[in-house]
Amino acid sequence: MSETLLKINTAVNGFVWGPYMLIGLVGVGVYLTLRTRFIQFAKFRLMWRETMGKAFRKNEGAEGDVTPMQAMTVAMGGTVGVGNIAGVATAIAIGGPGAIFWMLVSGLVGMATKFAEVVLGCHYRKREEGQPMMGGPMMYIERGLGGRWKWLAVMFCVFGALAAFGIGNMVQANSVADGMKCFGVPPWVTGLILIVSVGLVTIGGIKRIAQVAMFCVPFMCILYMLGAFAIIVINLAQLPAVIALVFKSAFTPTAATGGFAGVGIMMAMRYGIARGVFSNEAGLGSAPIAHATATTDHPVRQGLWGVFEVFFDTIVMCTATALVIMLTGVWNNGESGAVLTISGFNAVFGGKVGTGLVTFCMILTAYDTLLAWCFYGETCTAYLLGHGKVVRTVYRIIWLPFTMLGAMGSLKVVWDVADTLNGLMAIPNLIALVALGGVVVKLMKEFFAGESYTEEAEANGGRETS
Repeated sequence: MSETLLKINTAVNGFVWGPYMLIGLVGVGVYLTLRTRFIQFAKFRLMWRETMGKAFRKNEGAEGDVTPMQAMTVAMGGTVGVGNIAGVATAIAIGGPGAIFWMLVSGLVGMATKFAEVVLGCHYRKREEGQPMMGGPMMYIERGLGGRWKWLAVMFCVFGALAAFGIGNMVQANSVADGMKCFGVPPWVTGLILIVSVGLVTIGGIKRIAQVAMFCVPFMCILYMLGAFAIIVINLAQLPAVIALVFKSAFTPTAATGGFAGVGIMMAMRYGIARGVFSNEAGLGSAPIAHATATTDHPVRQGLWGVFEVFFDTIVMCTATALVIMLTGVWNNGESGAVLTISGFNAVFGGKVGTGLVTFCMILTAYDTLLAWCFYGETCTAYLLGHGKVVRTVYRIIWLPFTMLGAMGSLKVVWDVADTLNGLMAIPNLIALVALGGVVVKLMKEFFAGESYTEEAEANGGRETS
């Protein structure tokens, strides 16, 4: 029976992370890029001013639970990490240097997808009685497409609530335990530490999760980027040759060299796009659940934070990892995943510092992911069962034993099933994004032409007028 279920899961996984779904994810990104008139490029300066330019400014009089930046760091806590460190390395190891180009393409169109997700998530959100704002694909499916489509919202929440225990909990706990082994800490001790450190945060709900994410996510990103930037500067002379190789390999087959077996164009494209999507989660529907809790006066304003999220995740951080691997010349040594990225850091900083830096960053981001996905899972469950406060509290309590199981166990089967459920979340979400593309356009016109923001204000350096 178990073998039959695994075979079924393998077949489903081959579809949800196969070429047809990847074409769908990128296709929806292209569609939304066109519908929004290339917002990720046309409004890039505005995006920067509305995010980093106002990162610590409170949005007085607006409705929500946490600040716009806190909402974004919670969402980034669920995405930044394994995909940026191990996923990029896997893309290069299997797809060759050309995979980097296609990964960036997926990021560029993913910026429009994430923008639309966040805009709809904020527009159709509603407050649970005595609980945080509830938003995300389930809300814009039910409230945007109508009650007859509620079954699609239910599908999303079932996949999300179950996937959270795997990809958002046990897999992350296992990654932390593996990392802590490098520092001589037994898995069971890591499990106990995680139960306490996760429980103390999640019991406080989204506000406490956001406070922790606001510290942990920027700290991890800055630490990792400083190390990567140092390697790039040291190897700056090789940068033009590496960039040329990436572009050449994106459109021509890459020959076998060293431990690299050689690859065709389609393989480079497939793994580049797949790892890009895995990293930024644009189209999967998880991030708008966090963004919907932001204190904002207009959905489009928070949507610009969604653009920034993908920009930093894929265009900045994934590129930094790729350049470390390429510039240090370890890309064809036969390794893959986090080991390959660590090899790149070790080539410059030595074994102890390089391994320690990457491992510490992976531990920190896995912890962030545990917190973010607990909120995603409890929100999906609260939508399915109602009675928000009771359901959310019970879900948080149940969450903790699975953290110990993840730290202690071998998780290949759990990973495979959770990976499938995670991919299945995208199907209801993509349907809604295409169907509600007109709503996104309408809200954009309202924002850019109305009181919330004017072209005159943009010309005056982002100062708003009424």
